[in-house]
Formats: sequence, structure tokens, C-alpha cells
Amino acid sequence: QVQLVESGGGLVQAGGSLRLSCAASGSLFSISTMGWYRQAPGKQRDLVARITGSGSTNYVDSVKGRFTISRDNTKKTVYLQKNSLEPEDPAVYYCNAQILGNEYWGQGTQVTVSS
Repeated sequence: QVQLVESGGGLVQAGGSLRLSCAASGSLFSISTMGWYRQAPGKQRDLVARITGSGSTNYVDSVKGRFTISRDNTKKTVYLQKNSLEPEDPAVYYCNAQILGNEYWGQGTQVTVSS
């Protein structure tokens, strides 16, 4: 069983920055593919960024150049650095782990952007 705990959400002004963290339990973190998803009210949960165990990353087009996903395997933590936040960025952000065919989710952290 893997547990994911997100932190770092909150209120930020448009154009500002925020860093989300996701701390994972379990011994297989280093080979897991970790991702950040977001879900705005009334909308589906969509992938924002993903990083493989080897460090390969991919991003949804709307956040390329603004968001950076990274991981620290020694701390079993994945990060999402969010810069130049825009009005369409507010949502609940969820951490996701895919390990050996299994999928796990965190409880989510709210990000609110003020104009």
C-alpha cells in the first residue's frame, strides 16, 4: 500500500508562484511514475505533469514553460513548481503514483489564484 500526502497549496496572486509537494510512503518510490493532476469545480480531473522513475517528464501544453515537475528519491517526494500562475490554474491538485500496474492518489490540495 502506498500513501501520498500533498502539501503546499493555498492562495496566491495571479503571476505569482507556488510549490506543491507530495510525500510518498513505500519502498518502490524510485521506480514509480509520479504525476500531478488538477480538477476544477465541475470539470474532470486532468493530467498536468508527469515524471518517470528515470526522470523523463511531460507536461500538458497549457503549463509548459510555467510549471516544473521534479522528484527527490531520497526523500520519496515529488514536487510541482508553479510559476506565472494564471486565472485558469485554480483547482484541487492531486498527486498520483503508478507502480507495477497499481495506481494511487493523494487527498488533494487546493490552489486558489486571486486577480
